[in-house]
Amino acid sequence: MVVLAAALAIAYFAWLRDSSLVAIRDVRVEGVTSSDRGRIVAALTRAARQMTTLHLATDRLESAVRDMPTVVSVSADPSFPHGLTIHVAERLPVLIATDGDRSVPVAADGSLLGGVDAGGDLPKLGVDALPASGRLSGRALAEALVIGAAPAPLRPLIDTAGVSGPYGVVVTMSGGIQLRFGAAHNRQTKWAAAAAVLSDPALDTLTYVDVRVPQRPAVGGSGSPTPAATPVTSSPSPATTTP
Repeated sequence: MVVLAAALAIAYFAWLRDSSLVAIRDVRVEGVTSSDRGRIVAALTRAARQMTTLHLATDRLESAVRDMPTVVSVSADPSFPHGLTIHVAERLPVLIATDGDRSVPVAADGSLLGGVDAGGDLPKLGVDALPASGRLSGRALAEALVIGAAPAPLRPLIDTAGVSGPYGVVVTMSGGIQLRFGAAHNRQTKWAAAAAVLSDPALDTLTYVDVRVPQRPAVGGSGSPTPAATPVTSSPSPATTTP
């Protein structure tokens, strides 16, 4: 009798998990703010309504939005018997990459966000050629990573960016102040160091802030020699600097 009861219970729950009694009907999608929201919500809702709250397949949700570049990841929380909340982690545009023929919004990780309405006043990055999809590479990627890590209040103040000899990625702000980052790693820490220097009321004249070693930022006044910023470009030839 115990074996029979167990078998009946297994059969019941195996049937119930795919039954219309627990079919997903009420879908809520959170975390989507991009201009692609309508398409993302529709795709996730269609996929979710083919499941039940007892038989959830997150991989099918991920597959439904795999071709949407703004989506990083998807997770879901079922609410018995018919509810599902889907959480979307997304990429947002932080700059515009252009090769002269076309312009594409780019996320902070260098991913191209084709078809997304960037909106706002975003920095522009010139490149030799834009890939059809995917991610920037080489110098363009290094420049995009640094620009993408800029604090939101400082991002609209970025004028140009480039790679300049020993100074690595150099970002020139409105007013001509150069921020020398070196390599793109530790870029958030370097931006924090640069922001602290730029906000110092005691420094009323600056030509550059060197944050290649963010724990010891170096600054130069208007009388200090400083290299010219490279125009926004990612050409294969190395940028030149003027001492």
